[in-house]
Amino acid sequence: MSDARWALIEPVFSAWRARRTGPGTAARVHDLREIVNAILYVNRTGIPWEHLPHDFPPYKTVYDYYAKGEADGTTQQVHDLLRDEARRAHGRSGSPPRP
Repeated sequence: MSDARWALIEPVFSAWRARRTGPGTAARVHDLREIVNAILYVNRTGIPWEHLPHDFPPYKTVYDYYAKGEADGTTQQVHDLLRDEARRAHGRSGSPPRP
């Protein structure tokens, strides 16, 4: 992931990660950007989570972040942010018009 794209979405993921505290929450051992890169790798290649290359964080950690982000709407929030940025880059309004 490019530095520019990471700079755009990092605040969303950092705030999300900061809210995930309390009992049952493990210490933050892995770099958040590497977790996001691993999720994107699985998405791009279509491999099973268990076959994630070993230079990424453990697949169970990556999948946990993915599943919880999907469940609470974080993935959609990042999608909307990137979509709006792409629209603005092409001279359009941030959000698409609603029918």
